Amino acid sequence: MKTSLKFVLAGLILLGLTACGNKEEADKLDTIQEKDVIKVATSPDYAPFGFHTTIDGKDKIVGADIEMMEAIAKKMDVKVDWVDMSFNAVLAAAKEGKADIAVSAISATSEREKSFDFTTDYYTSPQVIVINKQSADQFTSIEQLADKQVGAQKGTIQENIVKQQIKDAKLVSIEKLPNIFVEVKNGSLDGLVVEKTVADAYVNKNPELMIADISLKSMKEDSLCIAVPKGNEKLVKELNKQIKELKAAGAIEKMVDTNNQLTQSAGD
Repeated sequence: MKTSLKFVLAGLILLGLTACGNKEEADKLDTIQEKDVIKVATSPDYAPFGFHTTIDGKDKIVGADIEMMEAIAKKMDVKVDWVDMSFNAVLAAAKEGKADIAVSAISATSEREKSFDFTTDYYTSPQVIVINKQSADQFTSIEQLADKQVGAQKGTIQENIVKQQIKDAKLVSIEKLPNIFVEVKNGSLDGLVVEKTVADAYVNKNPELMIADISLKSMKEDSLCIAVPKGNEKLVKELNKQIKELKAAGAIEKMVDTNNQLTQSAGD
């Protein structure tokens, strides 16, 4: 009897472990299709990819990332449930299951690849340094930024760019990107590092600012991707399919251009 009971208990434990294993291996694509909803974490303070604007008297999240993901969701026949948060929390939200994916002008870094799989890139933009026009003659080389205060959005690759490429600069990390542009505009910061597409949107809107004639090294991180928690190969494959179709049609490039124009016409 004792031997039989041991076999029964062992069998139950094995079944339990198998069930848990199956649960862990379930792909998010299946859950998304069952619920007809994909939950997306984003930080809408990064025009033209994601930002707040007023439409018909109501605050709304818009941007190239937003349009792209809405288009992808439509092709997948699901709706998007946007989770609005600071960029510093976007990846954590996806990793902890508070969102299915993260879409927020995200770069695939070696560190991030430990926790996430990334889709094929959907847009590429080089990194630039934005300064106040009054400092145009003062900052014409990277060396001249030594010991100067250079801003970057907290939790982004731009923090590492300042540390690695602008030797001896004093990195100032700020959570909200618009606030960093204000600091440069007011002279509290000497400059900031940001993607050129984003810089164009802010510089065109703020004549006090300019992109410095200083080159930064190109990197694979210049490309933007969607972050998906590891173990969801089917979801990554589906997203890749939709991204490739949109890129082939020139749709994403058009979304970026359209939202750049919207950024310039929107209020601060």
